[in-house]
Amino acid sequence: MTEGTTSAAPEGGDTLTRLEQEGEIAADYLEGLLDIADLDGDIDMDVEADRAAVSIVGDTGSRDLQKLVGRDGEVLEALQELTRLAVHRETGDRSRLMLDIAGYRAKKRADLTEQGAKAAAEVKSTGEPVKMKPMTPFERKVVHDAVKAAGLRSESEGEEPQRFVVVLPA
Repeated sequence: MTEGTTSAAPEGGDTLTRLEQEGEIAADYLEGLLDIADLDGDIDMDVEADRAAVSIVGDTGSRDLQKLVGRDGEVLEALQELTRLAVHRETGDRSRLMLDIAGYRAKKRADLTEQGAKAAAEVKSTGEPVKMKPMTPFERKVVHDAVKAAGLRSESEGEEPQRFVVVLPA
């Protein structure tokens, strides 16, 4: 592969190469942000579920990275959007990159999976639909996946930012 072309995915749609490229662009962008903010953190890149995944990890016990998560992950969401825009600027393609900082999103995913499984168990035992609290698109996706894994179905209802998941009987 020749160096110098970073704007387009290779012919034939080599998805893995394109996603790795997204991760590298995102890592460079985030490294610059960490330098500007004078924060310490290591950047891990991966490809998960057909999307680039980038994580900023720090020393255990370090509270500095929590500033980049913000209240209820609001700063994390904003940084993810900025990082996606940086990738888009370089590649010309829309990015679905996922950003995690200090394990916040991983912990959130585990909690939401548990909530989805509990809601599914309640629906199985009562036969009645369960409406959950409003969630972000990421949170709803995790719950939908947990409900599907439990053998039930779910739908999203409402308008942003009050959109929520309804778990339905089989």
